[in-house]
Amino acid sequence: MTGRDVSQLFAGVASPISEVIACIDRSGKISLALIVDENQRLLNTISDGDVRRGLLAGCSMSDSVEKLLERKVLTPHPAPVTAQVGTDDASLIQIMQDRGVRQLPLIDAEGRVVDIVILGDFLPQVIKPIRAMVMAGGQGMRLRPLTEDTPKPMLPVGGRPVMERIVEQLRDVGIRHIHIATHYQSEKIVNHFGRGESFGVNIDYVKEETPLGTGGALGLLEASDETVLVINGDILTQVDFRSMYAFHQDQRADMTVGVRRYDVQVPYGVVDCEGVQIRGLREKPQLSFFVNAGIYLLEPQVFRMISPNRHLNITDLVSQVVDSGSVVVSYPICEYWLDMGQHENYMRAQEDARDGKLHKPASAF
Repeated sequence: MTGRDVSQLFAGVASPISEVIACIDRSGKISLALIVDENQRLLNTISDGDVRRGLLAGCSMSDSVEKLLERKVLTPHPAPVTAQVGTDDASLIQIMQDRGVRQLPLIDAEGRVVDIVILGDFLPQVIKPIRAMVMAGGQGMRLRPLTEDTPKPMLPVGGRPVMERIVEQLRDVGIRHIHIATHYQSEKIVNHFGRGESFGVNIDYVKEETPLGTGGALGLLEASDETVLVINGDILTQVDFRSMYAFHQDQRADMTVGVRRYDVQVPYGVVDCEGVQIRGLREKPQLSFFVNAGIYLLEPQVFRMISPNRHLNITDLVSQVVDSGSVVVSYPICEYWLDMGQHENYMRAQEDARDGKLHKPASAF
């Protein structure tokens, strides 16, 4: 028995998807919610990946877990993979390896969940090295006059630079090697962070002599066999980088793009036409899109597509990687996320900091 409190992972079939996310957030290294009946008998499991795929398929956070279970029928594990409590360790390892799972609920004779084990409980986890690149070279023109004397990532939120929060988040999930791409007033960033010792990380600076774009700056990195997490230096988020990386690995992706649902309320009735004929009328519909959230995971082969010292927007890089036939996937971010590149968002960031919305415990890789 591991002594884990499995009750914090419990959700019901009628629970909203947002409750599943809350269960996974509370669980630390367990990226699984346990769907149980009123007697705590296990009905199924919902992983973080199940949630993200459901959101990409059109589910909303207010939809019930039942919608995710309907989709789960089409996955490699439509029914929960479990073991009986009291199963010996060797057998537990064998089940997880044979079924390709990293987490295994333990149930009693009545089907109630009494514990959960993860593969890391028994075997040393071999984790592929991962480093980070923070994009901090922009001039922040939309935030003038605030950025006339201060780089945008150094603007204070809750009394300290926004990029300081990003560096600490990366450190807290175990990413200790961080590159920072600089251009505009780079000395202010370097003077604040130094080599990173006081923040518990190792920082290298990538200086753009001329602006190269968010994709072009990546071409200045030395070749490596490590996965790189790229994040814009003006992003405030509570996304679980650990879960995003697990999703990236599960999808065998060459590149993963963090995306955010963005809703647009059309203030007029929308007329659907086919030629001159009207086929329908929708009164003030709400349209939903996924937008780029400024967070990416890149495998080494992607860097070979970037020409050094050539301007390249990361949106063009994504298209280039897609056109090459590589695997590019999206990871929907449903946690707190804010791009503070505009005045109204910067003011909102200050309010959220005062309200305590920016703090969330991190779980390490």
